[in-house]
Amino acid sequence: MKQVTLVVPECLVNLNSLGGAYEILVRADALWQKAGNRPRLNVSIAGFMAEQSSHNNYLSIHPVDITDIKRTDLVILPALLDDYMKAVRQNKALIDWIRTQYKRGAEVASMCSGSFLLAATGLLEGKVCSVHWGKVDEFRQMYPGIQIAQDTIVTEENGIYTNGGAYSFLHLIIYLVEKLFDRPTAVLCAKFFQIDIDRTSQSQFSIFNAQKGHGDELITRAQSYIEENIDVKISFEKLASDLAVSRRNFDRRFIKATGNTPVEYLQRVKVEAAKKELERGRKTVYEVMSEVGYSDDKAFREVFKRITGLSPLDYRNKYNRELTVAWQ
Repeated sequence: MKQVTLVVPECLVNLNSLGGAYEILVRADALWQKAGNRPRLNVSIAGFMAEQSSHNNYLSIHPVDITDIKRTDLVILPALLDDYMKAVRQNKALIDWIRTQYKRGAEVASMCSGSFLLAATGLLEGKVCSVHWGKVDEFRQMYPGIQIAQDTIVTEENGIYTNGGAYSFLHLIIYLVEKLFDRPTAVLCAKFFQIDIDRTSQSQFSIFNAQKGHGDELITRAQSYIEENIDVKISFEKLASDLAVSRRNFDRRFIKATGNTPVEYLQRVKVEAAKKELERGRKTVYEVMSEVGYSDDKAFREVFKRITGLSPLDYRNKYNRELTVAWQ
């Protein structure tokens, strides 16, 4: 019998992620037993407080005393809804408890922004971590030494699991079900709860936001130039010269400020503009491609698919409401 502990931090959390994870894990154990096996899991929700509420007190949860759990096999952190630095300050005891459990052999998983609390344990140092696409910059600022697995939904390394995206915790839990039981049980759970099993990328859901909170005015000017000229061929040699900086220094500062090379940044800006156009109207893929400065159809499709996980046509068919209604 394995002990799984869903922890409740002393801060505002997404109680749906706790409740959903609990329900799936308990159901998985029931399906496992129905197949003729002995019970596999004991699932607890535990914390240092007697009650946790959220959503203007409409939702509440009553964890058991975490100090009664001396040893666990798996720790799962929920998504946080609070100020992340404040959450870390408020949960020193829980952070120590998680660190101790890992040293005793437990595995640790974080759901969505729970990674901010997991990172505070030091257990993510030297490992890759999945972060919600909208929280990448904030995570990088708080934990610059941790490598982010850009666009990945679930990561696993040395008994540490992370996932990006609030409700993609469902994919993480199904992933853990396969680890705790077997593939058939994971498939059954995915079918029962109607979860798309084996989804690996959050790329198609991400919205590229220009990273401009870095404080480097020169790079901010370069970003603005790129965003205002996506329909023309940009020479980064000339741009660097116009900004009175060497190309090598320009690239170094650009990567430090944004996390992207200038070329990557340009591609992401172009693809984001293309996505909005494909979602908005009935322009052809060729028209959209031309508007964002591509003349090579093959190059455009390759860059678009690498960034979003979908071809331009598939993306338009999936997210263009007019087309979707027309086909119904």
